[in-house]
Formats: sequence, structure tokens, C-alpha cells
Amino acid sequence: MTPRSDGANRQVIYEHRPQGALSADDFRLVEVPIEAPGAGELLCRTILLSIDPANRAWMQARTYRDQLTEGDVMAGFTLCEVVDGGDTDVPAGSIVACEAGWQEYAVMPVNRVRPLQPVAPLTHHMSVLGITGLTAYFGLLAVGRPQAGETVLVSAAAGATGNVVGQLARIKGCRVVGITGSDAKNRMLVDELGFDGAANHRDPEFTRQLREVCGGAIDLYFDNVGGRVLERALGLLQVHGRIVCCGVVSQYDTATPAAGPRGVPGLLVTKRLRMEGLLVGDYAGEWPAATAELAHWLESGELVALEEVHDGLDAAPAALVGLLHGDNVGKRMVRVGPDPG
Repeated sequence: MTPRSDGANRQVIYEHRPQGALSADDFRLVEVPIEAPGAGELLCRTILLSIDPANRAWMQARTYRDQLTEGDVMAGFTLCEVVDGGDTDVPAGSIVACEAGWQEYAVMPVNRVRPLQPVAPLTHHMSVLGITGLTAYFGLLAVGRPQAGETVLVSAAAGATGNVVGQLARIKGCRVVGITGSDAKNRMLVDELGFDGAANHRDPEFTRQLREVCGGAIDLYFDNVGGRVLERALGLLQVHGRIVCCGVVSQYDTATPAAGPRGVPGLLVTKRLRMEGLLVGDYAGEWPAATAELAHWLESGELVALEEVHDGLDAAPAALVGLLHGDNVGKRMVRVGPDPG
């Protein structure tokens, strides 16, 4: 597909650093000319844009990437079509994964794109077969190391990563309990994804409910939220239990993040717990084998791709605000442009 005939590239600019909760007004939509690639660069057309809680964390501080600066094109992971390969060996028409950001077109250095050979709809390569699914895979299997028969607890369990974690734990023979913020999401986890139980962290009886549905104790906790939920899970862990720290979504959308949970380090010592974080990039050399295994489970029906697709680049700000409020089910993404063909 060739670039737009009018030569315009629409971008979403990160306009204001939020002083409290994020608002769609913190972004601005602009049009600029489409750039031509230089030496060692590609011109990429964005097809799908990933909407992630980490987008908000990038506004707060330097993490595994530089902090965003007001006036930047909003950062984000994308699936793109190469429309001009320039002087590189990546041909036009290739599908690549990269961080093109919230824009219709981006000039990318060739060493910052990852060519894909799609084996499923492209939305699956943004969810189960993409960074989201790989994070769940390595977080659970490499860091958490579940054993058949163990009880695995997952927070934000109806979210992009959490639902995959729970399904993989089920595939590995574990008893799986999810935590979400709504009874409807909890029913979906049990009825559609095969979780053994779920608890609602907004329920006034959450602590009692969680203990009951977990059977009084857990072996492994996959944490996506931090805060109060992490504190409750710490108290349920068995001796030599494990905690996989993947995200802290409860603390991203605020100017005053809460202090760490009570029980650290006391419970870590007395229960001899292992608490470990992960970045999926640490396992990059193992991505192809993991993707193949995820694709096998997807094809067999053992793994369900839970996805939400919003249409149009201008939908991205509201999609992120809603995600931070917990109104998504599964992997949320924005379709910026059509699939090739």
C-alpha cells in the first residue's frame, strides 16, 4: 500500500503531563508531512497500535525506556507495513513489529524493527502472539515456574496479560484464580476461559472472598497491579511461594503513588518467598520458540485470544484513559490502518 495521496501523516502528541488522572485532553491530534526514509531507514505505515498501562508509566519517570517529554509523539508499540524499504534489505510489503508510536506513518531505523511472518490474524500478533502473550509466557513459565496441582492467583486477570497467564496456568495443570474489578468479568473468566474461580477487588468482602476462592492459600501470585491487592496476596502465599511482578497498574494513573505493601520484607523472610520482576526483552532470544508454542495452543483451542479493537487513531487517547479505569476485556488495541491486501 502506498502512502496517503495528500502526503499527510496524522500524529497524536503528548501535550500535557497529567497532574492527576490522565485525560484525553492531555493529547493533541496534528498533521505533518510524511517523511522519506534516509540511509538505513524504512517508512512504515501503522496498522495496529497497542494500548498498554505502561503508556501511562512512561509519562511518570524513566523506566526501561526514557521518560516521555511534552510535545513528543505519544510512544506505543505497533504492527506496521513497510511502504518504502529505502536502501535496506527489508522489502516493501513486509510486516514489522516496532515502536512507531501514535501516528499513521513513521520512519524507523532498520535495527529497531522486527520482521514478522504472520501465522494468524494480525490482531493475534498484537495479543497472544505478540509482546503481551510473550510477557505472560515468560513471566509465568520462566519466572513463576508453576507445577501441576498448584494454585495460581492472577490479578488484572481479565486484562491483556492476566487472561493469558491464567489460561497458560490452566494448560499446565494448575488451579487458577483470577482477580478483577467486576462480577461480569469474573463470570467470563470462569465460563469462557476455564478459570477455577475469581474474586472482585471492589467487593466490600474482597479479603474473605479471596481467601475462600483460593482455598485458604496459594503457591504462585502473578501481580499486575501492586498496592492493596498485592498486600492481600502476600498473606495467602504458602511457605516458599513465588510472586511474579509484571506491573503496578493501580499506581500508574496518579500523581501520588501509594507506599509499598505491608508485609515486605517481613513475609518474604518468614515464609521464604521469592519475589521477582521481569522484562520480556530479557528473553528475546527465546521469542521464536515461545511464539510457536503459543500459536500451537491457539490453533488447538486450548488458548483463547481475548481482544478489543478500537477504530481510528483519534480513538487512542480515550482508549488509554478507559484502560486505566479498567473498562477493557483482554488486549486493547487501536486499528490505525487496514491490513495489507
